[in-house]
Amino acid sequence: MSPRRSVVEAGRTRRRILDAGLAIASAEGLEALTIGRLATGLGMSKAGVIGHFGTKEALQLAVVDVAVETFLREVPERARGVPRGLPYLRAVCEAWISYLERAPGGCFFMATATEFDGRDGPVRDAVAHADALWQRELRVSIWRAVNSAELPPDTDIDQLLYEIVATMLALNHYLQLRGDRGAPARARRALARHLGSPAIR
Repeated sequence: MSPRRSVVEAGRTRRRILDAGLAIASAEGLEALTIGRLATGLGMSKAGVIGHFGTKEALQLAVVDVAVETFLREVPERARGVPRGLPYLRAVCEAWISYLERAPGGCFFMATATEFDGRDGPVRDAVAHADALWQRELRVSIWRAVNSAELPPDTDIDQLLYEIVATMLALNHYLQLRGDRGAPARARRALARHLGSPAIR
């Protein structure tokens, strides 16, 4: 095998490991992500799995990175091209709801935030950083909507942000824990009260 092909194959194997890790972590949490479990599930040796990462923590951090990529592709990227401000906020919230409806095992970040919120360390910091960046994106969109008079001038930006995030947390809870397929419609109605209905079905 040529060196170039070896690098390509190693990259593919690493991605297979990470995709499997993301599926497990989304459903059961990052602590359920063990080298042995991944090796068994992928038909690899433990050494073959750990050789791509070095430590369990490095594996967990790499899974967080893949989860960020997935979320960006499934949510903000789906609203690309929509005018900023309220139209973008509506579109990105719809994309978020759609993502939670389709995500196997539910939202990775909601699961890991609960798992790591009381801990210290690099994994907790990585999850918190990703959450902070996303909430900043939403806050800026709300601010733009207020500034352009698409939302009332007295809108409490932090309160609206809180209620959007709370709606999504409730949606994930009702879908995953209770199997309530009516929850997305309720989430859309909740957001429509704040954002109007054009992009919220």
